[in-house]
Amino acid sequence: MAGEITETGELYSPYVGLVYMFNLIVGTGALTMPKAFATAGWLVSLVLLVFLGFMSFVTTTFVIEAMAAANAQLHWKRMENHQEEEEEDSSTASDSDVLVQDNYERAEKRPILSVQRRGSLNLFEITDRVEMGQMASMFFNKVGVNLFYFCIIIYLYGDLAIYAAAVPFSLMQVTCSATGNESCGVEADTKHNDTDPCWGPLRRVDAYRIYLAVFTLLLGPFTFFDVQKTKYLQILTSLMRWVAFAIMIVLALVRIGNGHREGHPPLADFSGIRNLFGVCVYSFMCQHSLPSLVTPVSSKRHLTRLVFLDYVLILAFYGLLCFTAIFCFRGDSLMDMYTLNFARCDVVSLAAVRFFLGLFPVFTISTNFPIIAVTLRNNWKTLFHRDGGTYPWVVDRVVFPTITLLPPVLVAFCTHDLESLVGITGAYAGTGIQYVIPAFLVYHSRKDTQLALGYGTINKHRSPFRHAFWVGFVLLWAFSCFFFVTANIVLSETKV
Repeated sequence: MAGEITETGELYSPYVGLVYMFNLIVGTGALTMPKAFATAGWLVSLVLLVFLGFMSFVTTTFVIEAMAAANAQLHWKRMENHQEEEEEDSSTASDSDVLVQDNYERAEKRPILSVQRRGSLNLFEITDRVEMGQMASMFFNKVGVNLFYFCIIIYLYGDLAIYAAAVPFSLMQVTCSATGNESCGVEADTKHNDTDPCWGPLRRVDAYRIYLAVFTLLLGPFTFFDVQKTKYLQILTSLMRWVAFAIMIVLALVRIGNGHREGHPPLADFSGIRNLFGVCVYSFMCQHSLPSLVTPVSSKRHLTRLVFLDYVLILAFYGLLCFTAIFCFRGDSLMDMYTLNFARCDVVSLAAVRFFLGLFPVFTISTNFPIIAVTLRNNWKTLFHRDGGTYPWVVDRVVFPTITLLPPVLVAFCTHDLESLVGITGAYAGTGIQYVIPAFLVYHSRKDTQLALGYGTINKHRSPFRHAFWVGFVLLWAFSCFFFVTANIVLSETKV
């Protein structure tokens, strides 16, 4: 995510890219969505989910168009550099007295070949993986670049705080039992407080903080080194994710079919819209990873259609997951992390399945935490980097990792309210990454393309929402949401 042009990577087919994109979008945010659905009411939730999915699709096409414009500028610069090298070669050849005729023939042929190459090369073909940071450097001024990195950093801090809270919270819920008889995890009709006993004299909040300390000690050191997610680890975590989602949906449908339906969600409850908005924005987040995802696609001829199909499938999946959840379980019994509802003995009789679902976030999040932490650390370095300058060893290896790790751990120490953490992260930093940055990127990339390549130039990957109205609409929606969420938080706190 740090601003640079990176290797394209191994190419894959458009349908493999569709699966990768689906897998990228459907992540931790989906596990917090059922409770947000139940709180806001099923009709309001459905309408907002569809609308936010549409808005995310619009800005995804904006980012793809900006990627194509960035590639066009890179291709154009390479062609100009190549032409200058050829002109230098031809001038050198004219001064030679030994191979005058041979050099003359080459000087005559090369410009023709260059013109042929320029004619056949589509400038807007997405061949270089230009990360969002590099696009910001190409299309924004210095203030815009700094604001871009600030938004990315805040979002990554929110991500890490969610991860740092989700793992200890899941472990606490699964291992703590109020009765102390069985490790069935979460009882059907029991609402636990942090001060309830866990093991002997230890309270639940004490167990949570012990797990948080262990989590930090085990995974925190990775922040001080370079780490990347391997292909096989990615396959394993993806497989676990889909097995878990499939089990939850099937179990919920079976319970509803057997007459154990507990949920009676309202049509609408506007007090829950704030968190629902943030959760939905967070759950549709993919814009920051599109360069890594789209560039290796071998054929981009029908890229927009494939992305649209992906969003339709994701909407259908979110709808299935949430509706089965809110009708299977009572709204007040739905947990912040939906998997924990299946840690109940009356829901799942098989202990192995209970523990797999209850501990599923622990496995998947633990593999992602070091990756996100290293990404955040690198963004800090990029933000303060100056050309030709290097950081002292202490700053590079101690200060940056420390400022990366401490804030999210402190937030997780203070709260494990996952719904609020996801909602706030999505509503603020998520709004910036998903709406504001893509809108400004596509606006400035269009202006720069017209100035550099002429007003008649057509971007083959231009967004279907090419009218300036859509850019303005996205920005208006983003700022409206920002003020609505802020006002809602202030009013809620005032009532309390």
